[in-house]
Amino acid sequence: MPYFSKAFGNPSSFHSTGLEAKKAIQKARKRIAKILNCKPEEVIFAGSGTESLNYAIKGIAFKAMLEEKRGTIITQKTEHHAVIEIMEWLKKIGFNIVMLKVNENGVVEEEELRKALEENKGTVLLVTIMYANNEIGTIQPIKKLASVAHKYGVVFHTDACQGAEYLKLNVEELSVDMMTLNGSKVYAFKGTGLLYKKKGIEIEPLIHGGGQEKGARGGTENVAGIIGIAKALEIAEKEKKKESARLEKLRDYMINKILKKIPQTILNGDKKERLPNNVNISFKGVEGESILLRLDEKGIRASTGSACSSQSLEPSHVLLAIGRTHGLAHGSIRFSLGKGTTKTQIDYTIKNLKKIVFELRQLSSAWNGGKVIDKE
Repeated sequence: MPYFSKAFGNPSSFHSTGLEAKKAIQKARKRIAKILNCKPEEVIFAGSGTESLNYAIKGIAFKAMLEEKRGTIITQKTEHHAVIEIMEWLKKIGFNIVMLKVNENGVVEEEELRKALEENKGTVLLVTIMYANNEIGTIQPIKKLASVAHKYGVVFHTDACQGAEYLKLNVEELSVDMMTLNGSKVYAFKGTGLLYKKKGIEIEPLIHGGGQEKGARGGTENVAGIIGIAKALEIAEKEKKKESARLEKLRDYMINKILKKIPQTILNGDKKERLPNNVNISFKGVEGESILLRLDEKGIRASTGSACSSQSLEPSHVLLAIGRTHGLAHGSIRFSLGKGTTKTQIDYTIKNLKKIVFELRQLSSAWNGGKVIDKE
């Protein structure tokens, strides 16, 4: 709060108010570096997770372009839309983009990555694989995948936004060269993020300006936001083990109850290697949007697919990638548990969900007495 009012100085200024803000940023950077097990100068603050992703991926690409060459960037099919759209843009300007397949649980298998690296040997600039999926909660074997990339001398980046609250963030243990985090996923301010970039990895900045972040990201720093994300990460790190265990019990309880009480339902994502707070279910013979609207009337907040692209009527690219039909993809709902989630709330949700799905199925032309008519 003080950095919104009393200590409001510009960190680039040399007067006492500015220097106070600068010291606060330096302290926050050190606190984050301790959590990530990296050097403070390897932490670069950004305006969001999306900006950090753009900086990491385009930064590598722009570095290659300045050397008058293009190359290959490898990712996978269930990445966040922010990464997918970066790849589509880079493809337009001449980069070779390889999208790895995932298995039925959404996991990238080591052999898939190894095969892609071998087929594009000598041209690969970067491998970027998300730590945990934002829609189905599947956790990727990041350390193993990073090890495969490093055997080919390739830089490895991971989007760890979704898993920051619950998973290990030690960059040495994970063996990653770059890692993206954002504030909103750890109860910090929206519009805050950061990039861990290992010393020696050279990338071009996206935003040029006043030389902030040692030239990595121009623009006056969001002092309050930076202090907020540092504190939030500290709280998350302290509570991680206990909170993850609590949510895993609630998650498994919710999944098992839904699958048992509501027929013709399918769990999306890996049953064990998934985020503690993620429940993603497909309901046969009903539209997810219809379920969502009726849940909202009951005070229950959920989503269909990614919240960042909820305006889209297209089926989830993640669910299609793991082999779900268009019908099942359109009939999916994602519940995200959190600090305030209780068993009482879950029971209330399941009770209403069961009734809503039953009512909608009676109205659905795709539901014929319990037999789903899949026009595909």
